[in-house]
Amino acid sequence: MDNLVPIRSVDDIFPKYRNTPIDLLLQYHNLNAPLDNYEHAEVVIGMCMDNRKQLRIPDNFAYILRTGGGNLRHIEFKISYAVAVGGVKAIALIGHDKCGMVNLMAKKDKFVQGLVDWAGWDKERAEEHFMNYAPMFEIDNEIDFVISEARRLRQRYPKILVVPLFYGIDDKLLYLINE
Repeated sequence: MDNLVPIRSVDDIFPKYRNTPIDLLLQYHNLNAPLDNYEHAEVVIGMCMDNRKQLRIPDNFAYILRTGGGNLRHIEFKISYAVAVGGVKAIALIGHDKCGMVNLMAKKDKFVQGLVDWAGWDKERAEEHFMNYAPMFEIDNEIDFVISEARRLRQRYPKILVVPLFYGIDDKLLYLINE
């Protein structure tokens, strides 16, 4: 976590992100900047579906895509829509600590039993479901994953600013990542 950069003032925001939607996102969330009015989205925010994360941003400021671990691999059409039709020029990828997608294979028994107990699945079907999807969504390290996902999306959308960020569950703040 040595490569996380706290944002406590505007001066902490990397110069390459100044006057971009990333700059605004950091100011709204971390620095309590007044919330402006927006007619259309400025940014796509890809983040984990974890319920412990809430962002302080204005209405209409962002398309927000939430998936396990912030893994956007299987929903790229939605990103393409936001870029092509929505006209966004930036993507913020937000990883976080204490992510449930880290070491997902170790949660297999709990996952399977939960589907049996709470969803009415039979055990065999629940195990097959887990084994079919867990490898797609498991991540080794939250920071490394969000950096690699940012690099992948930069290749896919070369004219779009793609920035990996990190959300601290305990302090509820966003951090820049020194790549």
